[in-house]
Amino acid sequence: MKFGLFYELQLPKPAGQEQWDPDDEKRIYHEMLDQVELADSLGFDYVFEVEHHFLEEYSHSSAPEMVMAALSQRTKNIRLGHGIVLMPPGYNHPARVAERIGALDILSGGRVEFGTGESASEMELGGYGVERSLKKAMWEEATREATNMMVQTPYQGYQGEFFSMPPRNVIPKPVQSPHPPLWVAASRRETTMLAARFGMGSLGFGFETPDELAERTNEYYRIIREECYPIGHAINPALAVLTTFMMGPSDEEALIRSANGPAFFSHSLGYYYNPVTASKHQPGEKNIYDSFLETNKKANTISAQTGFIEEGDIRKDEPNEEVQRALYRAARSGTAVGTVDRVNETLKTYEENHLDVMIFVAQCGDRKHEHIMESIELFGKELLPEYKERHEKEHTKWRAEQLADVEFTVNSSI
Repeated sequence: MKFGLFYELQLPKPAGQEQWDPDDEKRIYHEMLDQVELADSLGFDYVFEVEHHFLEEYSHSSAPEMVMAALSQRTKNIRLGHGIVLMPPGYNHPARVAERIGALDILSGGRVEFGTGESASEMELGGYGVERSLKKAMWEEATREATNMMVQTPYQGYQGEFFSMPPRNVIPKPVQSPHPPLWVAASRRETTMLAARFGMGSLGFGFETPDELAERTNEYYRIIREECYPIGHAINPALAVLTTFMMGPSDEEALIRSANGPAFFSHSLGYYYNPVTASKHQPGEKNIYDSFLETNKKANTISAQTGFIEEGDIRKDEPNEEVQRALYRAARSGTAVGTVDRVNETLKTYEENHLDVMIFVAQCGDRKHEHIMESIELFGKELLPEYKERHEKEHTKWRAEQLADVEFTVNSSI
């Protein structure tokens, strides 16, 4: 399998403060650039960055196209993934999306991964006036037309339910033909299967276990072969899974370094996606990190308690509802946290179940930049080369067998 990094650009407020220190946002942006530049030099395959709006502390990544443009000039090989562009036209007009994707593909030399999604938090939906009940239909219409804009010369125009425009030649066109690989955010199994029907890669934000991955892999590729009706002009058969990531010279040290990262990731995500807490949010005033510390009095030891999970306890006490289950798993530090040997042992179980891309969540909570850099370097030097070798020898052969009878154009970086 291949490997990537995932960024929300999380920025907890300092404990007890109403606002951040003056240079905090500048710091995390430039730390992210340094981290990805290092990952690129070591051979990491992807970086995925979100688009979120108004989600203070949880995500300060409201203009990922700007960050990706900067990365396109500081890196050489790593794929630049939108994870994701918010596609309802209230957020982004499809023509503006197509223009930005085309420009970034040119600047990066054809390294863009076009991840798409619809959003879910009321803070964002309400801020941009996007109707919750219509957002999935908006996503589908806008995504389909954005890919048409990248391909058609000129774009023939569209009269739709959620946006309309006359014929125009949408420029610049992307370097990759017919367009960059397509992905969709998937926190539920049903969305993963929808991705297969549309010929899209599935960005698995549900923190799937290896067993779940095995079942989803078989069904996903069956649908790709038998029930696929592409939303774009080429298909991107691919399954990606997110997992928390931190390495160290010992398991104990890795857990200490990981500490409040995954737990705050889960807490702040749950805060904004819970209608009760989100409705009480005071923009620009609330300190979510303080509420996190209050809720988790033993925050400094939470990762030690739940981090290294025995095989028989993987699903113990997990919520039944898929989104809540994802939050529960996001708070656990143990998936790819530990020494080289422990992380390798975990990752091999995903490799054995034919995962295409493992995406590491390293920058989250109050984790330190130097520890993230050390983890990236340790993984890149000690483990990444052997996974690359097996990917080329074994996984590409397995994928070719799965896609042997597929008639559609495959446009995938896997």
